[in-house]
Amino acid sequence: MTFNLDLLKRRASSLLGLTLEGRRLEGVLMRRAAGGLEAGQSFEVSLSLDPLTNDPTLVGQEIRNRLDEAGVRENRCVVGIPLNWAMTLQTKLLEIPEQDIASFLGIQAEKAFPYGPEDLSISIARSSSPNGERYATSVAIPKTHLARLEEILVAARLRPVGFSLLVAALQPPAGDGSEGVLALVAGESSVDLQVTSGGGVVALRALPDAIEMDGANRNIDADALLREIRLTLGQLPREFSETVKTIRVFGRQEWRQPLADAIAPGAKRLGLLVEARPVHQADGIGTLVSAAENVSPALVMAARSLNGEVSGFEFLPPKVSKWGELTSRFSSRRVLWSSAAGGAAAVLVVGALLAQYVQLSVLQSRWNAIAPKATELEGIQDNIRKFRTWSPEARHSLAVLRKLTEMFPEDGVVTAKSIEIRDVSDVSCSGSAQDNQAYLKMSDRLKAANQVTDMQLQQLAGKRFSFNFRWTEGGQP
Repeated sequence: MTFNLDLLKRRASSLLGLTLEGRRLEGVLMRRAAGGLEAGQSFEVSLSLDPLTNDPTLVGQEIRNRLDEAGVRENRCVVGIPLNWAMTLQTKLLEIPEQDIASFLGIQAEKAFPYGPEDLSISIARSSSPNGERYATSVAIPKTHLARLEEILVAARLRPVGFSLLVAALQPPAGDGSEGVLALVAGESSVDLQVTSGGGVVALRALPDAIEMDGANRNIDADALLREIRLTLGQLPREFSETVKTIRVFGRQEWRQPLADAIAPGAKRLGLLVEARPVHQADGIGTLVSAAENVSPALVMAARSLNGEVSGFEFLPPKVSKWGELTSRFSSRRVLWSSAAGGAAAVLVVGALLAQYVQLSVLQSRWNAIAPKATELEGIQDNIRKFRTWSPEARHSLAVLRKLTEMFPEDGVVTAKSIEIRDVSDVSCSGSAQDNQAYLKMSDRLKAANQVTDMQLQQLAGKRFSFNFRWTEGGQP
């Protein structure tokens, strides 16, 4: 069974909220108090071990040591997992019966994600456009990541009651005031982006390029962030993108306010209003008796769970209680003995066994007939999974990347920072050049390529540049 938030809301008096970003771990202990919830001990640490690569037992022991140093004794916890673990897919739903939608979305996920469905934990958010069309956003996380995280928490003597996405907890998809909101969560080395519209999540992205780390210095690349915002809205169906009017920035005070100030002028040109919202003012977390201005976003994770609220995405693997296992075993044996007592005649037992033997023999014969074909099909399926990334679309993208690599000079005077290929043939590239002359030489070589058409310069300021063009195979559209 999955964890019951209503049960937690009735019984739990405290809960530990944790958020993980790379090696950075933040936590807040939430307690019930007269009139609402109260924030207790909080901590933020940089782990010396990487949760995804180092031994889970050692990582768990390090977390336990940090919790002891902070004086945290609560063992129940809810965890905000990093958005960069997740893969997303938006699908327009067909006019099919409701009972067939799950199968349809499963097929689409198997086509889009580089893992088989048995290797992913998938959570789905549904939304409806103003014109009545239905969409679904599938968020998939590798089960190996979740299993490792659960193993680390057990080693830290913690009992997880929920795994969900932090950005969805800070800006709930179906909460009040969520229509047409682009939420940004400012982290230490990345920015998480979520767009909510039509009663659900319609876009989810992790933007590591928005934060530039220069040693210990943390710099916001406002131009890169605004560019990603424009691209995200441009890729959405128009009926969703036109509803977005507000950018809501969350995160710690020292990260939230500088990010909001940096993008406010550019957002205004896009017709978007920027709000810097403190964590303790997030929608739907109830009344907080006391909370510091600079409290960790982990507070929201714990507060929502104590209030029985659901963030919209849940990835905690389902559990079966010990009592359920015992009850199942007892019920099965009782039914078996009752059936045996009702048909105790020896002749009937022998007849049943004989019929079973005949049936098994028939089934074995049928299997022997189809076994070679089944083995062949299994081999084909294995090859499909093995070579999925070398599909025709991937070869096309590799051809584009190869041509761009040939056009850039080998001495490094012109370098590319990001390359994006949309709709198979629309290519965008940004980077830096030591001087404009070096960029223009590279640009002339690229324009001369047979496959490159409609090349347009988007930006050439200082050492930065960005341009886009259309790629046509063999010079034909």
